[in-house]
Amino acid sequence: MTVPEGKPQAVGIRASGELAARARDVLPQAAYEFYAAGSDEEISAGEAAAAWRGRRLLPRVLRDVSSVDTGLELLGTPLASPVLAGPTAFHRMAHDEGETATAAGVAAAGSLLVLSSRATRHPEDVAAVAGPWWYQVYWLRDAEITRRQVERAVAAGARALVLTVDAPYVPARATSGLPLPLPDDDELCRSVGVGTRLPGWEQDPSLGLDAIGRLRRISGLPVLVKGVLRADDAKACVAAGAAGVIVSNHGGRQLDRAVSSADALPAVAAAVGTEVPVLVDGGIRTGTDVLVALASGARAVLLGRPIVWSLTLGGADGVTALLDSYRTQLSASMALAGCARLAEVDGELLYGGSDARRPHSGYG
Repeated sequence: MTVPEGKPQAVGIRASGELAARARDVLPQAAYEFYAAGSDEEISAGEAAAAWRGRRLLPRVLRDVSSVDTGLELLGTPLASPVLAGPTAFHRMAHDEGETATAAGVAAAGSLLVLSSRATRHPEDVAAVAGPWWYQVYWLRDAEITRRQVERAVAAGARALVLTVDAPYVPARATSGLPLPLPDDDELCRSVGVGTRLPGWEQDPSLGLDAIGRLRRISGLPVLVKGVLRADDAKACVAAGAAGVIVSNHGGRQLDRAVSSADALPAVAAAVGTEVPVLVDGGIRTGTDVLVALASGARAVLLGRPIVWSLTLGGADGVTALLDSYRTQLSASMALAGCARLAEVDGELLYGGSDARRPHSGYG
């Protein structure tokens, strides 16, 4: 779906429960459970979307919104909208082409992909069809594997690294325990798969702030830190050299009852200010959710499960249609809120007094 500049249109595809339900009908049970499950009682997973919907807006009127521009530049990369594809694992369970189809779909939408270190396609194959992309890093117990992964991603053209820090251990998740339908004759799938990877491929629980600088030295790339929910942690990451902070509770898949990203974002954005961009993921299901996230201090958002559901149902074209749909609805919501450009989306759009009005991370 192409969005004519300045003419917001109705959304054709929404990342709603209906999309997940359709994907559930197609996916093997174990694959759907892996993607959908939260940890423990799934309280955090269940609260994510509702937390955004609890926010209310104060739209401006009598502004010229005859042309609406959702474009931005993020760490030097121009993008069609502030809606990115976040890192999610094992895309070959959702589609035969796996992450190569995801990357092609993201590129066609003018967006950016964060490639998971648990991807089931090699970085070189993904890079051959991708637009701009970043590489997610888990610092592993075997640091040499981490170094090799990072060097390979850099050589393939990754523009930044995303260090995921909220998973020192992987807790029990609400699944039936069925084996994942990953190809058992594929060396990469065996290496990254659950139940098949060696102990050295598991996350290092002793990781500290010095990992940010170590990754910068290994790669020469900007390092964003993902999995931050506290203002003091965000400030510490920036002081240690982080080029960005991603507010996330890992889709409710790590510590259950962790605060939602929507609730954590304003304080993190206020603590970081305009020093580095703040991004956010978790429960963002419509373009209006994106508008609320931007008004709360985020510079961009990342989608997780909605990308996987769309890949399942439509391959690369499904991913493109999903991202175009978000961009279309964001454009419409911006126009109705009196904002023609992303720079005009700020905390003054949020209803709730001074506590809701946080410094914006800035749009150039």
